[in-house]
Amino acid sequence: MRFKQQMLSWSWFAILLIGGEVFGGTSTVTAAQLNDQRNTEPLQMTVTLERVYLDGEISQETFQETVWSMENFWAKYDQWQVLSIDESTVVFKQQVDDISPLLKGNGYFGITDDGVLTIFNGRPDRSRIIQSFFQIDIKKLESKAQKELLQGIPIKNKDRYVEVLETFKPYSIKKE
Repeated sequence: MRFKQQMLSWSWFAILLIGGEVFGGTSTVTAAQLNDQRNTEPLQMTVTLERVYLDGEISQETFQETVWSMENFWAKYDQWQVLSIDESTVVFKQQVDDISPLLKGNGYFGITDDGVLTIFNGRPDRSRIIQSFFQIDIKKLESKAQKELLQGIPIKNKDRYVEVLETFKPYSIKKE
């Protein structure tokens, strides 16, 4: 019975491999390769997980996975979108409804010299820009808000990220 289930799992994998272009990838698998793979247990796959965060950051994690059951393998990644697939590699993508670990650890809202609300990797004075949003009419801001932006407003979670954007949106300069 287990052998029959394994054969069905490999058949399902073969269908996915042969139809790889449906997932945006290309397939170079031959019937002989599939037969060879069906007869060898387990299958070694290179898996890449690509996470896209709200702040635009993208992280990638690549690792080797031993696949004993294709059914379990696909179930494990059922919340992921397949970007590409071939006989030994699968690339998955997932939209994450959160800010990236980089922002949580070292992200600060600040303002550039030309008044653009920006996220920096570290305090705004000498740090790398991660993302820019919109230009702010500095004259309309209270001095306390100006000072906070110049010093940098730490971003520790998604709620703070959204809160700061919403707070400064009414001060954005509308382009006509």
